[in-house]
Amino acid sequence: MFAQLRSASTNPMQQRIVMFLNQQAQKTGSKLLADIAMQAEASPFKKVLKMIQQLIFNLQEEATEEAEHHGWCQTELTTNKQTREKKTAEVNDLNTAIEDLTADIQQLTQDIAAAEKAIKELDAAMAKATADRLDSKAENTETIKAAQEAQVAVQEAIAVLKDFYAKSAEATAFNQQTPAEDAPETFDTSFKGNLVDGGGIVDFLEVILSDFQRLESETAAAEEQESESYKEFMFESKKNKALKENEIKLKSETKTDKESQLQQAQEDLKVTQQQLNEALAYYDKLKPQCVDSGITYEERVKRREEEIQALQEALKILSGTDLPTKGSGEDLPGPVPADAGF
Repeated sequence: MFAQLRSASTNPMQQRIVMFLNQQAQKTGSKLLADIAMQAEASPFKKVLKMIQQLIFNLQEEATEEAEHHGWCQTELTTNKQTREKKTAEVNDLNTAIEDLTADIQQLTQDIAAAEKAIKELDAAMAKATADRLDSKAENTETIKAAQEAQVAVQEAIAVLKDFYAKSAEATAFNQQTPAEDAPETFDTSFKGNLVDGGGIVDFLEVILSDFQRLESETAAAEEQESESYKEFMFESKKNKALKENEIKLKSETKTDKESQLQQAQEDLKVTQQQLNEALAYYDKLKPQCVDSGITYEERVKRREEEIQALQEALKILSGTDLPTKGSGEDLPGPVPADAGF
């Protein structure tokens, strides 16, 4: 080893290579060039030449592999990003849809319950109105009947009284004596009784008759008005009930449809969330090899190109010829063994 070091130190070409590599190592910050400079200083000239050639080959192979890997990473990262963004948007949309559907179903449930309550209230109101109408009709019928019967009775009474007073007016005196015989001194004619068309009793009965007639008329009018009001109320109530029943039918169908949509949205969310979770997990797997590598791909490419260029310049210095490249027809050495020392 001592002899080799001594030989290297006495070889001006090799010393020039060592200086050149050290300068390039400082310029580019390449630990690889610094290491190869150290190896070149401690190794025989021929071994240095072979080492540099082998290293250039390895770097070129590494560049090809990394370019392929970088392309793969870019494709995977782009695809994964698109998947994550798409699935995130879908999850957000599904969550929004689920919230809206849940709110719609809740509102429809409340509306249906309110309509059912309104129908019950309408049924109760119609039942009460019908019962009241029957009671009122019976009462009005009885009142009209009683008024009519009373009128007949009063009319008969008036007729009897009028007949009686008419006959009384025709009477003259008792057969045993003339009226003048027993009449007070103030009477100048025969007494015929209170015969002014039946007197006040007939007038009173006619007033009563008029009252019964008015009672019949007013009760009949009231009956007609109540009957019309009842019919109108029942018509409007039945129409409102039909509208409420139709509302319940339509909203129940809508609720069923939205419940189906909600169930489907929840199932879709479960699947989409799983797909998003898988995409996120895959991104975490990609990051160590495609994102979190310390320096960027462009920086690694630039440094490698600088290292290859420096090594190629070193070969030119050593051989005085251009560097054989892969595919040029000249054989380049294969991969450097693990114990090559660099």
